[in-house]
Amino acid sequence: MDWLYDRPLLSGTVPWAATVLAVAGAVWLLLAPTTDSRRHRLRVVPACAVAAGALTAAGWLVVEKWWRPFPDPVALAVYAWIGCGLFAVLLAAARIATDRHLLRGIVSVVAALAVVVGAAAQVNLVFDAYPTVRDVLGLPAANALAFAEVPGPVADPVSGTPLDADWHPPADLPDHGSVVTVPIPGTASGFDARDAQIYLPPAYFADPRPLLPVLVLLAGQPGSPGDWFAGGRLAETMDAFAAQHGGLAPVVVVADGTGSTLANPLCLDSHLGNVDTYLATDVPEWVKANLQVDTDPRAWAVGGLSYGGTCSLQLATNHPDVYPTFLDLSGQLEPTLGDRGRTVDAAFGGDDAAFTEVNPMDLMASRRFPGTAGVFVVGADDLEYAPGVHTLYAAAQQAGMDVHLVELPGGHSFAVWSAGLAGQVDWLSRRVGLIS
Repeated sequence: MDWLYDRPLLSGTVPWAATVLAVAGAVWLLLAPTTDSRRHRLRVVPACAVAAGALTAAGWLVVEKWWRPFPDPVALAVYAWIGCGLFAVLLAAARIATDRHLLRGIVSVVAALAVVVGAAAQVNLVFDAYPTVRDVLGLPAANALAFAEVPGPVADPVSGTPLDADWHPPADLPDHGSVVTVPIPGTASGFDARDAQIYLPPAYFADPRPLLPVLVLLAGQPGSPGDWFAGGRLAETMDAFAAQHGGLAPVVVVADGTGSTLANPLCLDSHLGNVDTYLATDVPEWVKANLQVDTDPRAWAVGGLSYGGTCSLQLATNHPDVYPTFLDLSGQLEPTLGDRGRTVDAAFGGDDAAFTEVNPMDLMASRRFPGTAGVFVVGADDLEYAPGVHTLYAAAQQAGMDVHLVELPGGHSFAVWSAGLAGQVDWLSRRVGLIS
């Protein structure tokens, strides 16, 4: 079934087929005959359009003005496509209620389903979140491996800086890495994290094993660790790098930085949870105790997308001794629940000084970070985040960091984040001592 599960959804025939079927479904729902076709055209269709528009507007108000589960606005195009799906469902329901013809009722249900699927496909193209059917269904990757099957420590690991100068890949090296899913407990923090997903490159399975550097990656909000392997194409990026470097690539630990899909604990130690301690203490200590990797902080980096990008800079500025290297992909200007007042109230009970003590912009204004290096990546069309990323980049330069800024075509989507990671693997690997 791999031929079906790995079917691409962002390119090729599937998006086109979904669009054609959606248009056909819409034509049927709007124009196909009913028991009273004139009434359907003049009364039912306008009523359904108004109802769909009202429901969509109500959803926008709830999400953007009242509930506000996300710190930043959802693209209007997403609401538009949701509205199209609602319109189709309402039209189908109206047809079934007013037309007793069984076959036409069945066709109307199928037509509405086609429109909903087409709308979902368009939303997916906005975010580039689900590249394949496997990703939509949440199925394990083809290269998934149980953590119990990961080989234990070897007696004489290979070390050196750069590591590739002392590494000689064996003939039986795997041609791709493996992905394991494992819980990382919040021993010091008490944070209730979801399971981490860890990419182990081919060289990790060699004996002697090289002591590989570690990249801790963080997803966005809403999101989960698996997002980096779906829309972020993490395994494909690292496998491609490893294929060019004798199986060498960083061990990538995609840790949970939120606790649930919609939660936003701001990557801080606060009333919302001790995420900072979890990521700066629990995760590194677990990795060093359970995986055979390079333990030198100079071989460790942290990165993330959107919320995860914000978090990566927070960790780099609050814990430069743990993460002296960072990748901030489309991060926010500061950790936020939508505005400064709401954020400080929820996280610190209104104590603005407590927020200032851990906010990257304030830290970079008051301290120097000569041992820190990083990259900022943002989409050229990301009007919401690009100004903040440019501001952070300038502040990082002023704080003595060795940083660079990359703008890529696209907006706030996995098209930018997957390309951003792929484009920075070489720089990252040189920075953490993997290659020369």
